[in-house]
Amino acid sequence: MGAFHAYDIRGQFGVDLDGAFAYKVGYFLPELLHTDKVLVGRDMRVSSPELHDNLLRGLTDAGADVYDLGLSSTPLVYYATARHGFKASVQITASHNPKEHNGMKISRENALPVGLDTGLGTLKQWMDEGRPMPVAERRGEVHPFDIFDEYVAFQLQYKGDISNLKIGMDLSNGMASMFVHQIFGDQPIYMYDELDGTFPHHEANPLLPENREDLVKLVRENGCDVGVVYDGDADRVMFVDEKGNFMEPDLVIALLGNYFLKERGEKGIVLQDIRSSKAVAEYVGPMGGKVETWRVGRAYAAPRLRELDGLFGGELAGHYYFKDFFYSDSGLLASILVLNIAAAFKREGRTLSEVMAEIRHYENSGEINFKLDRKQEAMDAVKEYFMSQEEATAFMDFDGYRIEFPQWWLNIRPSNTEPYLRFICEATTKELLDEKVARTREIVESFK
Repeated sequence: MGAFHAYDIRGQFGVDLDGAFAYKVGYFLPELLHTDKVLVGRDMRVSSPELHDNLLRGLTDAGADVYDLGLSSTPLVYYATARHGFKASVQITASHNPKEHNGMKISRENALPVGLDTGLGTLKQWMDEGRPMPVAERRGEVHPFDIFDEYVAFQLQYKGDISNLKIGMDLSNGMASMFVHQIFGDQPIYMYDELDGTFPHHEANPLLPENREDLVKLVRENGCDVGVVYDGDADRVMFVDEKGNFMEPDLVIALLGNYFLKERGEKGIVLQDIRSSKAVAEYVGPMGGKVETWRVGRAYAAPRLRELDGLFGGELAGHYYFKDFFYSDSGLLASILVLNIAAAFKREGRTLSEVMAEIRHYENSGEINFKLDRKQEAMDAVKEYFMSQEEATAFMDFDGYRIEFPQWWLNIRPSNTEPYLRFICEATTKELLDEKVARTREIVESFK
């Protein structure tokens, strides 16, 4: 597929992207985003220094000055972009992908994401065309840009009294390791908190159950109240309760309502992605939250939350967006707020598993992937079949299809990055859920 994707640049280092590729991105980026000042950060992957050096060479050859954060989490780049008024920034990272991969997340003014249809497509075209790259008469300069203390201080203003919690924390050897000790001190039981781009313990993708196994064991063996696990670049975070049970990221959106809507007393829009449980709206609605549903991915979620002037939002993949964080996603801020909430509930004598059980009252299939080429035909067949069987109460078609019925709903959508058709279903009973999943399998698999 190459390195250009709907939301970012990403691929296998040495195959899809390399130093020469990074140089071209750097050279054309100032023209693309109409600026001569670019902020740059990088993660701890083994290939990141090579991409970083070549990206900086391209930027400076094009005449742009570089403000270099050095080792950085992706949310730190978002923060610095918006807080310090940069019109362009690049974080070198492959986020949660395997160690052989790398990539770049590009942002423009206000830390708004640059996706395939908002600039990456043009960048790819310029690179494919082989446009000339003459060195500018005035080469740019590189300025070290250290705002570590400022960033930690920003996070700490949200930290409440969590002294009553016993916390297990898995850093996945990723970029959150730079900050957690300054923010949480010696309170958590830490694991894998050394920066290591080879990911020696497990891949930095907490969405996969096997990558949460060590955290679950840590929580259970130490009697923790909560477990926290970050991905590689710290823009995502996930949680397990005191029993080691996974706390579904869409339901954590609902949980966050306890801070913004209940504790702070705010009213406003809460953003969820098209795969989210109906339980989110049912939980935050009485608190004063109005749920809006939108497309999957930061390239869509961050601009949408800003457009709506929403309070906060999230995705099934563990991204959480905050108006307070320039409408961007931050794993660290999300974890601070969830721990605040957990501590408050513990003071009331309630565990996270009890609170999550109150939110979770549907049977959910989780995301099921079908590998096939005839995605649109299969999607249409699923839609036509179920809509012919009963009357839908809601229909959305901006990211695949979400079709809601009185007792159940489904979302079926093509992956933007992989050759998969993704399906998720939720129902009031296990029997109804199993029936709808089985029928969908029959329909989709007939298109293989």
